[in-house]
Amino acid sequence: MKTEMKIKSLFFGLTLMTTGFISAQTTTTASAETTQTAAVTNPTIDALVKQVAAKPDDTQTLVTLATAYQDAGDWNSAIATWNKITTIIPDWAPAYYSIGYANQSAKNNEGAKAAYEQYIAKVKPAEVDASKQNLAYAYFFIAFQDKDTDKEKAKQYIAKSLQYDGSNQDALNLSKSLMN
Repeated sequence: MKTEMKIKSLFFGLTLMTTGFISAQTTTTASAETTQTAAVTNPTIDALVKQVAAKPDDTQTLVTLATAYQDAGDWNSAIATWNKITTIIPDWAPAYYSIGYANQSAKNNEGAKAAYEQYIAKVKPAEVDASKQNLAYAYFFIAFQDKDTDKEKAKQYIAKSLQYDGSNQDALNLSKSLMN
């Protein structure tokens, strides 16, 4: 199994209605060159930064800004912006998933793992059905990270991943390898 996740092959749609707005996030595959972008000059981002400066608690604009940073491959700015959102809406699970995604894209697997663990803990029972794909991936990622250091935890997490998405071939392969 490759150590890099096959992000393209996973359904990454993140659409949840929370606190009066809808956030959508789509998968983009970052090349090695865009993994750590120091500064992004982008008119859309510049306009959003000005909007946030004028209204720092406008969560809809913050989500749009964080997503724009991700689209530009500016993972550190995306993480910082998602973290601002969690200070305003600490129980909003999608922000933690997005922090995990941005950390993973920045090759910070420990940060990604911690964020995905928070995401799993924050998903409310009423949101589980809408979050199955993301839950499956979060559990898979953690299981993959723990497979060599905590095999029992990895087994539990891969079982949860498969509970939410039994068709994920990478999860199925990891499950088989953990049983040996």
